[in-house]
Amino acid sequence: MLGTMMKYPLTLTHILERAGRLFPEQEIVSRLPDHSLHRCTYAEVHRRARRLAEALQKAGLRPGDRVATLMWNHYAHVEAYLGIPASGGVMHTLNLRLAPREIAYIANHGGGRFLIVDDSLLPLYEQIRESTRFERVFVVTLSENAAPKNTENYEDFLDTSSGDFQYPQLDENDAASLCYTSGTTGVPKGVAYTHRSVFLHTLLLTMADNFAVRHADVLAPVVSMFHVNGWGFPYAASMVGCKLVLPGPYLDAESLLELFEKEQTTAAAGVPTIWLNVVDCLEKHPGRWKLPLMRIIIGGAAPPLALIRKLDQYGLRVQQGWGLTESSPQATTNQLRAHMKDWPPERKYEVQAKAGIPVPLVDLRVVNESGEVPPDGKTMGEVQLRGPWVAASYYNLPEEKDKWTKDGWFRSGDVGTIDPEGYLAIADRTKDMIKSGGEWISSVDLENALMAHPDVREAAVIAVPHPKWQERPVAVVVLREGAKTSSQDLCEFLEGSFAKWQLPDACVFVEQLPHTSTGKLLKAELRRRYRDWQWES
Repeated sequence: MLGTMMKYPLTLTHILERAGRLFPEQEIVSRLPDHSLHRCTYAEVHRRARRLAEALQKAGLRPGDRVATLMWNHYAHVEAYLGIPASGGVMHTLNLRLAPREIAYIANHGGGRFLIVDDSLLPLYEQIRESTRFERVFVVTLSENAAPKNTENYEDFLDTSSGDFQYPQLDENDAASLCYTSGTTGVPKGVAYTHRSVFLHTLLLTMADNFAVRHADVLAPVVSMFHVNGWGFPYAASMVGCKLVLPGPYLDAESLLELFEKEQTTAAAGVPTIWLNVVDCLEKHPGRWKLPLMRIIIGGAAPPLALIRKLDQYGLRVQQGWGLTESSPQATTNQLRAHMKDWPPERKYEVQAKAGIPVPLVDLRVVNESGEVPPDGKTMGEVQLRGPWVAASYYNLPEEKDKWTKDGWFRSGDVGTIDPEGYLAIADRTKDMIKSGGEWISSVDLENALMAHPDVREAAVIAVPHPKWQERPVAVVVLREGAKTSSQDLCEFLEGSFAKWQLPDACVFVEQLPHTSTGKLLKAELRRRYRDWQWES
């Protein structure tokens, strides 16, 4: 027996129409390159996104054609998020923080016909122009500079539309956007999200037992819109019609705090590095900013316990999620269970530091050589996923099929444990685990413990080859301004929480750590720097 419900495809056109019709006066605020604030409404974005869709069709866009974007977080990028999929095209975001050769590789592998680029990023575009194959390039002139030769003005391009756009026939399983991993291991790999997968993931972000994005929010996605769809927050904001605050190219702590205060932000999302900088700035300038109570949504890497504590002291409540490009990205959410509400703060913080429980519709298992691990919070294995917004393959990379198990689960490459309450704790990336004398050591656990030391601002622990033990941990540490401590002091600080054989054999003090384009610690670079470490005999 079949049901009697309508066939109603889950496409992003519904989000565009809902935003324009139900929330026409709601604001979208964007920080421009000259540091001024641009203000527009969902009604304007609705109108301009439809004009973009029609202009692309008139330019010859065919269903499934990729339209690349090389842009910061601002209103025109929101137009592209909504307008490109509405045209029948596929939005293909280019990560502007990658090396030019990597950007060119992604652009060519994705096969984009058109490019929309910020005028402030034209110097970067010039570095890839000769090695890419874009047919037409449209320049968003945020700083009122003329579009250079062989490019076209984005506003003039929008004017080629008649204003009488009709949506094409879209299937919910059509590709809507194409995002690439940041390529820390091997070449960057593309994931083609469908209208359906993005729509369902958008609904997830609005759930009360998740990040609860709602109409009353003032939402600031600090996470880059050029990576993993900005974690989906531009779509969620458009669906619920909340005020959207976009930082443009200014992600320094002072600019963000000024923006949060001025716009009275209630929720903001970003990687731990962003919030470490914010906490440092608040400590240096006590009382300078009067912030509202805010939800701080953290992803991309596990937040250290010390960071969660400090944010809480400023009325900034941490919510964590875990996932990957391949899971759109969210796969888990960290919400305290009802019986935990009366727990002491420190015990709650320990739960908040975990990746959390699987979100609805995502299945998660942790598997080692013996099979699925028991929920004891100790036994480690690889985290594997499946669900409606989890990739089933990479775009045009059949040689990467071993990233999926024979029974169809995605192998994340993250190592974790499951506790009796069902909370996932990420112990490490598979490639970052340290094997010393046949025993495994979690670099993440050591890093979190080091960052609880009052003199430590940031820490990375890596495996260094050892002639006797195969590998030994070495800590690379950034101290707080004016702080002085020693390797011995830090190891003594760790002794109460770790066995002696788990402690780092050395601490190296540096001014800063290398990070990926999305803010994660670049441990591959650290391992390269210290691969020839000379151990004392």
